[in-house]
Amino acid sequence: MKIQWKTCFKIGFSIFLLYLCIHYLEGMQHFLVKAIGAASPLIIGCAIAYVVNIIMTAYERHYFPMSKKKFVKATRRPLCMIAAFLTVVAIIVIVVSLVLPELTQCIQLLVSQLPGAFKKLIGFIEGFGVVPEDILSELSNLDWQEKIGDIFNTVSSYFGNVVNALFTVVTAFFSGLVVSVLSIIFAVYLLLAKEKLQRNISDIADSYFKKKFCDKARYVLSVINDSFHKFIVGQTLEAVILGILCTVGMLILRLPYATMIGALVCFTAFIPVVGAFIGAAVGAFMISTVSLIKAVIFIVFIIVLQQLEGNLIYPRVVGASLGLPAILILAAVTVGGGVFGILGMLLGVPLAAAAYKILDADVKKRMAKKEEPETHNNENPHTDDETVKSEN
Repeated sequence: MKIQWKTCFKIGFSIFLLYLCIHYLEGMQHFLVKAIGAASPLIIGCAIAYVVNIIMTAYERHYFPMSKKKFVKATRRPLCMIAAFLTVVAIIVIVVSLVLPELTQCIQLLVSQLPGAFKKLIGFIEGFGVVPEDILSELSNLDWQEKIGDIFNTVSSYFGNVVNALFTVVTAFFSGLVVSVLSIIFAVYLLLAKEKLQRNISDIADSYFKKKFCDKARYVLSVINDSFHKFIVGQTLEAVILGILCTVGMLILRLPYATMIGALVCFTAFIPVVGAFIGAAVGAFMISTVSLIKAVIFIVFIIVLQQLEGNLIYPRVVGASLGLPAILILAAVTVGGGVFGILGMLLGVPLAAAAYKILDADVKKRMAKKEEPETHNNENPHTDDETVKSEN
């Protein structure tokens, strides 16, 4: 085999890069963290553009689709993009306005009822007679309202003085504001020029890479895009249905915080499989501040609703569109959440669905290739037998 200098150079350069990555691992990690932090507006902008693009394309399909007027063509993209952004903002405002006020009220109610709850707990323990009377008397004579105030003062003093805390909050606010503005600007640019960007990226890929590699890359990206699109649409529809059913059921059962808990369940349902349980746990805790019996009724109701959602709604709305078995959905949520937290739970299911589709298509293709020679070999003996008989 003839060894070419070009091949040797590629091998040597790869080994050198591997040595640098291993030797300067900490520096590389620090550089990657800095690079990701600097590029965070672009990354967030891409995520915003992808989500808004789903709503924008839906509006574009209904904005005079058959019209050929120049005015309609010129205004279709800007108006649909503005409508898509307003839709996202309206959803966020509705959820926050439903959840935040009642959540604040619940926390205030909980803080005001803590002293009485402590005294009831002490009386309950005293009935068993396992704690010495002198300790119980000291606990009973404590001013729990004052102790709770001391705890809050200690916690607040732990974070430093007011000036430093205020400076930190203001800095974080303006930093987040700058990142948000840059992300939205970048997302707007991507949405306005998405076709042109796709053509430019395609031309660059075709110029520098082989056609076979470009075709495979396009196929993989199209499968990933299809999985994410179906997941976002299906998960949104499933979350809305679950939130409405939760709100209506709580209103029928006359449970408190119906609209707030329904909106919270709808919001947390975007996390597959376990999201609704998180919202249900918070809801049960809030209802327990009003009535323990109603909290038990809510838990029974939410269990029944979860069975309905898991066996009827989710498989039809999300599972069927993704084509991913339930066991793999649970595995994707578990692994993704363990590695990347809530973001991993959100991204794990569509990525697993894309990997499953690509692997399934590749396995079917390989099995078809293996069956072709067997079919050909099975056909040959018959032809040979016919040839022998004709000669005889």
